[in-house]
Amino acid sequence: MKFDKIDWESMSKKLSASVVYGILSSVAVNFFFQPGHIYSSGATGLAQIFTEISRRSLSHEIPVSVTLYAINIPLFILAWLVLGKRFTIFTILTVTLSSLFIHFLPEKTLSTDPIVNAIFGGAINGLGIGYSLRSGLSSGGLDIISLSIRKRTGQTVGSISMVFNAAIMLVAGYLFGWQYALYTMMTIFVSGRVTDAIYTKQKKMQVLIVTSNPEVFSKVIQDEMHRGVTIINGVEGAFHHNKKTILLTVITRYEIGKLKEIAEFSDPQAFVSISENVKILGNFNENL
Repeated sequence: MKFDKIDWESMSKKLSASVVYGILSSVAVNFFFQPGHIYSSGATGLAQIFTEISRRSLSHEIPVSVTLYAINIPLFILAWLVLGKRFTIFTILTVTLSSLFIHFLPEKTLSTDPIVNAIFGGAINGLGIGYSLRSGLSSGGLDIISLSIRKRTGQTVGSISMVFNAAIMLVAGYLFGWQYALYTMMTIFVSGRVTDAIYTKQKKMQVLIVTSNPEVFSKVIQDEMHRGVTIINGVEGAFHHNKKTILLTVITRYEIGKLKEIAEFSDPQAFVSISENVKILGNFNENL
């Protein structure tokens, strides 16, 4: 039995997610960051800094959309080598749409309060990043570096990004005033927390399954979810004293829906216990 969506439906969802991210990122940049002189996290923040430097040192200003795309070009190569071809293709699509939306959406000042701009801009930006990652995409930029490091260390994307973004905060403070470094820090913090809240795929969960049908159950988990399963034979229920088998595996929160479908198919009478936010040492396939 297959649980995966057909390829065309999956591609359609990824395309929709790319459009959603493009809209959210352009709203964050053109409605909050640029009008409020707030610097975003990741490549977008770097692009804003380069745009501001070009305005000060050149006869004309290079648009944020152009500097953003230029920053991402070498990172596309890294994604291709580390994160996979399909992932990279959709990342290129996502970054392209985001740059186009930022370029053509006119800037509009919704508030002159820098704190409001920092909080709302960071929340909208983090929502877009988290949603794109949850859909199997990347918003490009430092997300590519963060995902590459997370595959090796297991650290959360938001936490890794905050290390890189500290440099953006310091540069913004040095160039444009330390009060803007404070607002940028606020934006980075809000964006990172919202990203971690939305991107549930990085939250690992331990699953204990007591079943009378271990062969089918374990095979479907391996075939459909590509997760390893530990089998403990010879256990006994205390109430009816029936012989059972325990299956032990680790999944992500993102995969709970698929696990429920597998349980209903393999053994509707199975007992399933799930422990949240477990720490994993050793090999764990992130399934990007």
